[in-house]
Amino acid sequence: MVHTDLERTSSTSKENALILWFEEVESKDVGLVGGKNSSLGEMIRQLQPKGVNVPTGFATTAYAYQHYVKESGLEPKLRELFSDLDVNDVQNLQDRGRKARALILHTPFPKDLQDAIALAYKKLCKRYGQDSQLCERFEGKDREICEQQTHDVDVAVRSSATAEDLPEASFAGQQETYLNVRGVKGVLESCHKCFASLFTDRAISYRHHNNFDHFAVALSAGVQKMVRSDLASSGVMFSIDTETGFRNAALITAAYGLGENVVQGAVNPDEYYVFKPTLKDGYRPILEKRLGEKAIKMVYDVGGSKLTKNVEVPKPEREKFCIDNDEILKLAQWAAQIEDHYSTVRGQYTPMDIEWAKDGETGQLFIVQARPETVQSQKTANVLESYELQGHSDILASGRSVGAAIGQGKARTILDVSSIRQFKPGEVLVTNRTDPDWEPIMKQASAIVTNQGGRTCHAAIIAREMGIPAIVGCGDATKRIKTGQEVTVCCSEGDEGHIYSGLLPFEIQKTELDNLPETRTQILMNIGNPEQAFSLAGIPSAGVGLARLEFIIANHIKAHPMALLKFNELEEGAVKDEIAELTQDYPDNKADFFIDKLSRGVGMIAAAFYPKPVIVRMSDFKSNEYANLLGGSGFEPKEENPMIGWRGASRYYDPNYREAYALECIALKRVRDEMGLTNVVPMIPFCRTPEEGRRVLAEMGKHGLKQGVNGLQVYVMCELPSNVIQADQFAEVFDGFSIGSNDLTQLTLGLDRDSSLVAHLFDERSDGVKRMVKMAIETAKAKGRKIGICGQAPSDYPEFAQFLVELGIDSMSLNPDSVLKTILMVAEVEKGQS
Repeated sequence: MVHTDLERTSSTSKENALILWFEEVESKDVGLVGGKNSSLGEMIRQLQPKGVNVPTGFATTAYAYQHYVKESGLEPKLRELFSDLDVNDVQNLQDRGRKARALILHTPFPKDLQDAIALAYKKLCKRYGQDSQLCERFEGKDREICEQQTHDVDVAVRSSATAEDLPEASFAGQQETYLNVRGVKGVLESCHKCFASLFTDRAISYRHHNNFDHFAVALSAGVQKMVRSDLASSGVMFSIDTETGFRNAALITAAYGLGENVVQGAVNPDEYYVFKPTLKDGYRPILEKRLGEKAIKMVYDVGGSKLTKNVEVPKPEREKFCIDNDEILKLAQWAAQIEDHYSTVRGQYTPMDIEWAKDGETGQLFIVQARPETVQSQKTANVLESYELQGHSDILASGRSVGAAIGQGKARTILDVSSIRQFKPGEVLVTNRTDPDWEPIMKQASAIVTNQGGRTCHAAIIAREMGIPAIVGCGDATKRIKTGQEVTVCCSEGDEGHIYSGLLPFEIQKTELDNLPETRTQILMNIGNPEQAFSLAGIPSAGVGLARLEFIIANHIKAHPMALLKFNELEEGAVKDEIAELTQDYPDNKADFFIDKLSRGVGMIAAAFYPKPVIVRMSDFKSNEYANLLGGSGFEPKEENPMIGWRGASRYYDPNYREAYALECIALKRVRDEMGLTNVVPMIPFCRTPEEGRRVLAEMGKHGLKQGVNGLQVYVMCELPSNVIQADQFAEVFDGFSIGSNDLTQLTLGLDRDSSLVAHLFDERSDGVKRMVKMAIETAKAKGRKIGICGQAPSDYPEFAQFLVELGIDSMSLNPDSVLKTILMVAEVEKGQS
């Protein structure tokens, strides 16, 4: 047990102290012990009593660093060395940095500083030593002998600069960290190396470009008890989505072993998203779990010549998540607590960048660092910028998108930092992974591509901070992309980024969001891809009018639900093997794969717009489309005209499909009841009669989706002539309507919209279709039901949108790229009506 009853040090004595314990400092003490160490003290004092575990330790002070520099006469020598510094000349930068570090390392600490560090370390050993309680039983000589036998505690020695971890500049990774340090000699050596690392090449360059005076910054070395994550796992988490700035989700990354591999991007970690608002209300809203490769782990080099070493992770462990759901939720709770606390302390919203570790000996989780996030928090919210690729070509490599921009240029593949002088400004940097030594050229790149790393690795953090598109974790980009090859690095197409061959055209759209008018008619969005939900949530809207399950099923699940339910009955062969590989984490129940994937996909969209309504259309594949899913051909009939065949509501209660529909219901119930996302409104497509609607509602009720319970509303698509003609009767069954203009036009005009022979007749603006729309709106309003439209027509034809506004429709759901211009148009129409 670590004691926390140290006497609080006065401000005067603090400023003149060589050593301060973390319990003695707080967030305002950045000038005394740097951002990292002051943050640790803040958390130990304020958040540890609330259940956030933080290992303790001590820090050398800024005064200790200044005392060392003054006593040893270092400053004039360093100033002379830096008199002709040119950070844009890589060779000059490397030469000055190397000489500065050597100068410090060859200049010993004053004796009083050595003694202070040694004494503090011995006290830390006593506080964590295995024999410390035993020693308290003895007195005199016996106690001295006992205390001498107390084990040297393993510590991390981390650099913490006094200009570090500020909201406007992270200084992440600029100085060094040393892990598994033991003994007084090791601690002193590591503290000395930390002092020297104030003058790493990347730190010198970073300070210069951020206008910090090299000689106004001091270095504090933090000595913190190690968490034995080498026997378990560790990672990085952000209390904000790093790519979009979405505030309500915590992003957690995790890998086996010590956390340096995650920070440095040496591994592709697991990733988890958790929704903070309903987490705080006691729900379990894990929105996404993405399995990482986790090929290596950093462990203690027991009996070896180094402090740590990397070893391979066995394949069975790679194929498992390295923390469980309870641990994911606990970390997310801490992220939310830390963010809330620092936002209160700073008097403004402060998202946080946090390092965590799990102790393999005790099973406990710990927070080992926390600093303000410095990219998304600094962006202004009044301008919406979007990139759109205008063409495609061969995909050379793919990985995890960092940001949503597009960059291009000639590729430069560099495998070792010693070769960075070859890099030319404007090139695309392609490498295995980066660390802070690469930063002098990273800022000159048009884009960055790495084989390794996840969204919280060094390359990702620096790319975001510099506003450079990056794709990380590509696996083999350095083999597939050649130096001199022209490439386009596209991060604007969702979670997965692609490197395309050639310089492809693209557009950048910037939209001012200030002073957007409010409209009576609600403007919502049509969304299918959960990976785009957080970014699209930044577009002003009243929610989601159409979230299509088909996208999630086709792109994330890929297998026919009946093939999953009847997996053991499938014929042996390539299809069964492919489904087995797809669902390898679900050996006993393949249906759970469907439920998990669908619930998380819907959950991402619902969370992005919470608490605004998200209308989720239940599956509406046609039989020929279902047959294209893995294993689907064995469960689907061959229909002459699938467009008006076995689709939508008619499937849900059919004995041949109701088991599959049950999976959809269970998934939505999980989103509403377990994740707490009660803004989800299911909608039934292609419902031919009111009686069919009642049968569907009964089927939903069997699986826990009971209309009216927990505020559940159920809408119906208004896309058949019968939906319009019998709208009064459908209004007795459902809570609202959404006009599907595509199918309503098809069935009103009696044409197959898939047929090119009659395609020229398809027009939502025809008088017959408009009369049907008018009738539907009038009847719904007469029956007190909400009615909107989620078809393509308002997005394509402004005059059709104007027609709807004039009829008094409640809402229009549009493609995202049409939302802002439609808001302006609707405001004008409504202004003319007033």
